[in-house]
Amino acid sequence: MGPCLMMGQHQITSPDGKLSAVVTPAEQFNISISYEGQLLIDDIASDMDIAGKGSLFGASRFKKAEVTKVNSVMEALVPTKSKEIKDEYGLLVLHYTKFDFEVRCYNNGLAFRYRTKLGSKPVEVEFEKLDFSIQPETTCYLPEEKRLISHFENYFEVLPVSDIKSGTMANLPMLFTQEDQPSISFTESNIYDYPQMFLQKGAAGFSSIFPKVVLKTKEGRRDRDEIIGEEANYIAKTSGNRAFPWRVFMISKTDKDIVSNNLVYQLADPLKLEDASWIKPGKVAWDWWNANNIDGVDFESGINTQTYKYYIDFAAHYGLEYIILDEGWSKTTTNVREPNPNIDVAELVRYGNEKGVGVILWSLWRPLDEDMDGILNQFQSWGVKGVKVDFIQRADQYVVNFYERLAQETAKRKMLVDFHGAFKPSGLRKAYPNVINYEGVKGLENDKWEDLITSEHELTIPFTRMTAGILDFTPGGLDNVHKENFMARFDRPMAMGTRAHQVALYVVYEAPLQMLSDTPSNYYRENETTSFIAKIPTTWDETVVLDAKVSDYILLARKNGDSWFVAGMNDATPKEFTLDFSFLGEGSYNVQIFRDGINSDKNARDYVLEEASVNASTKMDIKLNKSGGWVAIATKL
Repeated sequence: MGPCLMMGQHQITSPDGKLSAVVTPAEQFNISISYEGQLLIDDIASDMDIAGKGSLFGASRFKKAEVTKVNSVMEALVPTKSKEIKDEYGLLVLHYTKFDFEVRCYNNGLAFRYRTKLGSKPVEVEFEKLDFSIQPETTCYLPEEKRLISHFENYFEVLPVSDIKSGTMANLPMLFTQEDQPSISFTESNIYDYPQMFLQKGAAGFSSIFPKVVLKTKEGRRDRDEIIGEEANYIAKTSGNRAFPWRVFMISKTDKDIVSNNLVYQLADPLKLEDASWIKPGKVAWDWWNANNIDGVDFESGINTQTYKYYIDFAAHYGLEYIILDEGWSKTTTNVREPNPNIDVAELVRYGNEKGVGVILWSLWRPLDEDMDGILNQFQSWGVKGVKVDFIQRADQYVVNFYERLAQETAKRKMLVDFHGAFKPSGLRKAYPNVINYEGVKGLENDKWEDLITSEHELTIPFTRMTAGILDFTPGGLDNVHKENFMARFDRPMAMGTRAHQVALYVVYEAPLQMLSDTPSNYYRENETTSFIAKIPTTWDETVVLDAKVSDYILLARKNGDSWFVAGMNDATPKEFTLDFSFLGEGSYNVQIFRDGINSDKNARDYVLEEASVNASTKMDIKLNKSGGWVAIATKL
């Protein structure tokens, strides 16, 4: 039974009948969300302010309400959870004279947006109001931001909502959990020609805050600093007739449901490319994390052609699809149309083509913004397969449009784009699947200078940042140690947690372009580990989250073709599970297992590689040691 509706209220219910929302038009839209009859949020407030018109709600008259049900299936071209996605929801559309207010109620979340009818001329959006409060005792996983110029890489402070100071700003997604209640994760989807949203804590709850339109920037001290000189008094100048971004409340009854949520992708615009058949996900040999520390060769390692041929040979040996030339390959960081004197890009591309390995080049965002055609045409003439764009730092309307422009222009040249120093994903890759990855995560690179990339942090990410979409965490460190033995070393970095924990990241983290961050020399020395990693794909036809608890552990299975890839990761407390293989379906499988060795609590590099035979009726007891991991590749016989 739903709540008793007052005059003028509108209700929408999920297909399974468990989630419902009531929309009350008053001086704005007021929205409440309930799950299985339990009120979760009762005071969501929404409106938009348009220059010269004031409140969009106040300037419009109600016409009619429509409620329908939608049940369709979409196919992901570069799938990271499942290839086929069931898209089923209840739809409420409130028609007003100057806009429609659309509300979708899924089994696992609620989303709403405005679709304006203000004419084809541009309008200035002065503000979009979104307020809501969460019960004060609720636990928040807070991705705090000190300002709106950011690398968007967050550690998560875990604290009650009541302890978050007024004025605190946060990146999205934000996760709220409470014992014996569904969790709530707030984010957004389908952002075009509009800034990204942040949240700010106030006395009564959380409120939206946006970067304003940038009118002028200042010269920074470095080539990558973003300093805003002058801002407009509005957040977007955009078409008066358009659909605005979705505001998304993901509702999860269990922690494993948080990881399964795919609403950001489902709500995004469909494919905008005429041809996407050329897009090739894969794994990458990466140079920057390991500082080109190769050994056992007869040349001086560094940013030079011989070193990168060594990377190409390594990638070809293990069947990796790409190498990246990170910062330093170009003449300067602002001139990326010319290589430095020690690099012959055309020769590397030619050599890579012989070996079946593509080349991706790094660039700051500013040069690309100022000379996109010139730079991309040069990259294309060399035969480069993609661009890694870095240090973007902003999230205002202009920069959001830069993301789409780069996605379009790279796609025209059949090139991938990997956004680094970037804000979170919000659905762009569905329209432009050549957008192959985003950073926007506190990843393994931080091991070079601090000791905070712990197993607890790595176990928080799937429930927080990853709910927005793909992430370039850059796993693969082979100098595995526990925190008590860890040292931050810039040129020869370590990685906390066991070897099996590090390997498990390749299955748990969703990244169609997945890095191998350590030096090829270390990977050659650890051939058994590297050969195992090389077998793990980067796209998934199906995902089953078997068990999970935020920040503590995760156990999931992902399917690619006829094979299943199972991974478990845990925090510093050892865990034991009984793994039920019923997800396998019919047939028997050979399973290759990479797990913690008996001494991995002392020596984190200790692991065991073993084989077994399993089928759908198999139940296997597995143990994860301190900050440990467990990975299996199940191949159908």
